[in-house]
Amino acid sequence: MAMFASTVLTNLHLFFITFLIILCVLSILFYCYAIYAAINFFADPQPIDLEFHPPVSILKPICGLDSNAYENLASFCQQDYPKYQIIFAVQNSEDPCIEVVEKIIYNFSELDISLIVSDRVIGTNLKVSNLANAATKAKYEILVLADSDIRVGTDYLQRVIQPLQDESVGVVTCMYRSLTQGWISILEAIGTTTEFHAGVLVSNIKENGIKYAFGSTIAIPKKVLEAIGGFEAIADYLADDFQLGYLPVQAGYKVVLSDYIVEHVQISNNLVDAIRRQIRWARGKRVSRPWGYVGLIFTYGVVSSLLLLIATDGSILGWLGLCICWITRLLMAWFVGTISLKDPIVKKFLWLVPVCDLFSFAIWCFGLIGNSIEWRGQQLKLTKDGKLLVQEDKSYELSIIN
Repeated sequence: MAMFASTVLTNLHLFFITFLIILCVLSILFYCYAIYAAINFFADPQPIDLEFHPPVSILKPICGLDSNAYENLASFCQQDYPKYQIIFAVQNSEDPCIEVVEKIIYNFSELDISLIVSDRVIGTNLKVSNLANAATKAKYEILVLADSDIRVGTDYLQRVIQPLQDESVGVVTCMYRSLTQGWISILEAIGTTTEFHAGVLVSNIKENGIKYAFGSTIAIPKKVLEAIGGFEAIADYLADDFQLGYLPVQAGYKVVLSDYIVEHVQISNNLVDAIRRQIRWARGKRVSRPWGYVGLIFTYGVVSSLLLLIATDGSILGWLGLCICWITRLLMAWFVGTISLKDPIVKKFLWLVPVCDLFSFAIWCFGLIGNSIEWRGQQLKLTKDGKLLVQEDKSYELSIIN
């Protein structure tokens, strides 16, 4: 009996080592493919037709006062573009961001800027309600949506609307690099740039274009929005930006990933809040693309190679796997983050990539389970299809692991 148990344990150990080797190999292949995807995407800049500048309505949903709020919002008022309007939308008449918006309206009085203060709610996702309220005042056919913590350059509008010259394009979206303060924000930013965007670039090639969008920028014609049922169709979803890309694809349109990189102002001084936010995003990804989320296990070469080293008791095979995985991962981070996205944070803190991957893997594990999230002070539940439900039990204490 003892010999049988010993044989079983040995076989399980061998199976585990084999599994880790497979994970390491697949991770290395992913890193190499991501390098190729980044080089391929940015090697051929998207053409710019200076004669194509249809009027645009920019919708800015706001809730609370983001860091550097004035600078972020004002950047949309400094566009080198002939005709556009900006509509800020707020739910609460006591929201401190209103003062900032009023200052912007005063300072850019020559522009067509308006503020909508309305508590009208069309679903659980209050951000989408803000967008819907703003859309009622949109004068023009092309809508550009962007989160309040996004900052852009003066050529932003001219460049992001270019793909809409093609009638088959329903949505244009953008990647982003982060402007950070504090070590927590730095870790999050490195993960976003070198892990998340690497996956986006790979997906853009493998799927012949992405099938989703990001809140950093979504340019969408009104006719496309109407074709998917308007903002009401996504009003109960956590990942509203994902749905604004996914639903147009289902309706027969294409989503184009712009080569314009916007800036995301991210400041996290509270580790617990950062973890909760990351888990919220992870669970949102899981319900939006379940198989894609599970498949992320094949991208954590830093983790699998470290486990291989431990499982083989520091063998030559273990050290070889770790060295190849980590070097390839750092090369991928450099190509995607520094060369392609020109992210100064990655350039300065490249050595933190393995630490970020360990943190990201822990978040991935938490994201596999549970359906509770906290968002803007609300305690919510996620359904299997990604919709949000308000927690009925008001005494429920949210845990970062449930």
